[in-house]
Amino acid sequence: MGAVEQSVAGLSALVGKGGVLVLSGAGISTESGIPDYRGRSGQKRNAQPMTYQTFTRDPVARRRYWARSHLGWRTIARAAPNAGHHAVGRLQARGLLTGIITQNVDGLHQAGGAGGVVELHGALDRVICLDCGELSGRDELDRRLATANAGYDAVAGGVNPDGDVDLTDEQAAGFVVVDCTDCGGMLKPDVVFFGESVPAPRVGECFELVERSASVLVLGSSLTVMSGRRFVVRAAKLGLPIAIVNQGPTRSDALASILVDAPLGTVLSKIAWDLR
Repeated sequence: MGAVEQSVAGLSALVGKGGVLVLSGAGISTESGIPDYRGRSGQKRNAQPMTYQTFTRDPVARRRYWARSHLGWRTIARAAPNAGHHAVGRLQARGLLTGIITQNVDGLHQAGGAGGVVELHGALDRVICLDCGELSGRDELDRRLATANAGYDAVAGGVNPDGDVDLTDEQAAGFVVVDCTDCGGMLKPDVVFFGESVPAPRVGECFELVERSASVLVLGSSLTVMSGRRFVVRAAKLGLPIAIVNQGPTRSDALASILVDAPLGTVLSKIAWDLR
């Protein structure tokens, strides 16, 4: 039995004990056609995420964001859950998980059969008005933007991890942004931008899940940013076993008792099969 097979066998035994908290990142969605932020090398890709400060203060940057996001949303909306998402849903259905925290905004865990998912950074399929707080569906906004931009024919480059695409400033210049239908306020995807804090109640819920769990399973996250890594650090302080399945190194490899560097869909499908 090779090293990877041994690690997968150890992971299967750990998950089989139950009480597992899943913390997932962009790497679990790459097999669905959504790129991650770093890839196997751990080096950050060229995509520059929008910051909250720039979005709210710079009308030109906000228009550019919505032009890119409008085109990219079609890729996210068409994405289907992969074998990894389905495996996590099956493990939850078998009562082996205490919860699922995802750093992703694509909704694919739920589409793969999971329930009660804590969306740490929000979700792209919702839109919030920053003035009145009204929440609405992204499909509704997509229809409004399509109507306001009839004839807009920019060709998108590759989709980025946060759901937007590559466009030049010239391509984005002719895009028309729409506002809240209730108050005329500024609309924003219901996601946590860089420079924006995760709501405190959501963070508290995640820490409570750590406290209630017997182990933590990290799936497809480099754990580079503290937003998700803090829960692994807490688990380590509590003495909980930590397992990481990721293609490439992570910032918390030293905290893990099990490390598996392999495609997530393959690994998770095998575990779900072993524990059927």
